[in-house]
Amino acid sequence: MAFERIMGLEVIDDKEYQYYREAMEPLLKRFGGAFGYDFKVAEVLRTKTVDNINRVFTIIFPSEQVMTDFFANPEYLVIKQKHFHSSVKSTTTIALHETHDE
Repeated sequence: MAFERIMGLEVIDDKEYQYYREAMEPLLKRFGGAFGYDFKVAEVLRTKTVDNINRVFTIIFPSEQVMTDFFANPEYLVIKQKHFHSSVKSTTTIALHETHDE
C-alpha cells in the first residue's frame, strides 16, 4: 500500500517551478516518495474550484504519515519558501487516497 495525492496547480513561473522540483525531489526520495504522473494542462473542461489549473500531477508516499512528515519537514519548508511561493499562484487538492503498489 502507498498513499497518493493528486494535485492541480496554477504555475505562473515555469522556470522557478522547475527549480522547486529539482530542489525538493532529492528530499522526496529520501522520504520514499516519488512523482507518478505529471501533466501540463491546456484546457480544463470541468472543475470544482474557482482557481485556474494548468498543471496536474500525482505524488506518492509510503503512507499518509510519511506524506504529512515530508510537507512539515524544515528542509522542505525552506525549499517551498524559496521557489514554490513565487512560481505557483494556486493549489487544488484533487484527491488523496491509498493505492496498491504496481
